[in-house]
Amino acid sequence: MATKKGIALTGIILATITAASFLVWLIPQNIETKIVISDFEVHLDNIKKIHSALNNEINGQFQNMLDEKITAKEYISLAEISSSQVNSQIIQLVESKAPEEWYESYLNYIESLKTFNSQIRETIIVATMISEEKTNDMPDVIKKIDSFKKNSEVLAKASDQSRP
Repeated sequence: MATKKGIALTGIILATITAASFLVWLIPQNIETKIVISDFEVHLDNIKKIHSALNNEINGQFQNMLDEKITAKEYISLAEISSSQVNSQIIQLVESKAPEEWYESYLNYIESLKTFNSQIRETIIVATMISEEKTNDMPDVIKKIDSFKKNSEVLAKASDQSRP
């Protein structure tokens, strides 16, 4: 026969299981992480450092591909990762909800990052041309890459000049 202690223990276990199952329904499943920015200057400086590092890496690896030190396929893989990181930086700037005095500077830097991302996409086109051995239009695409690079630099300078 069941003892009072056994019945109590069974009741506690059932209550715990019931409570745990209710918690699964009550706790939201898709918790959004929000980053609160309090120093907009430092935040923008950090994004600029990341942009600079990505820019140096992409330009170096692009040259390595042109010099046949890495394959076009390897370059495409690196470029796609860099593009994803640039998109992440753009999202961070957009979601930071910069105050009015920082708005123009942030907007210019967002545009600089978008232009840099276009530059990366064009380098992927060159890599694809190389891998498919269809390099007839490559000089035109390289000119476009240089144009994106210059525009990105101009927009980054405009961001610096519009800081409060």
